Amino acid sequence: MPIYETVLIARQDLSDAQVKEITETCEKIIKDEKGKVLKVENWGLRTLAYRINKNRKGHYVLIESDTPAPAIIEMERVLRLNEDVLRYMTIKLEKASEGQSVILDKGGDKADMKEAA
Repeated sequence: MPIYETVLIARQDLSDAQVKEITETCEKIIKDEKGKVLKVENWGLRTLAYRINKNRKGHYVLIESDTPAPAIIEMERVLRLNEDVLRYMTIKLEKASEGQSVILDKGGDKADMKEAA
């Protein structure tokens, strides 16, 4: 099965439990379609590059999965209908990634500020 990586951005006023609920919904859709969730990373509350629906920040979540395409289509449909999700993007990968993503390795926004100085 193909490997997909989905990054979603949830509204800034959501609690961690609500973000986790959105993530679990996505995982359930993938598992119901006989897919496998390879990695889930919660990147936390991060500043957006520009305002989206009057939000300056958003909760970022990465989901990497080995799943058939219909599961991704259904997951994106659910995310599109959810008013708490600002944006999402799914891309197809050649192979599964190893270890943590670059975002978590950098240490987040604080590392970005130190590099800029």
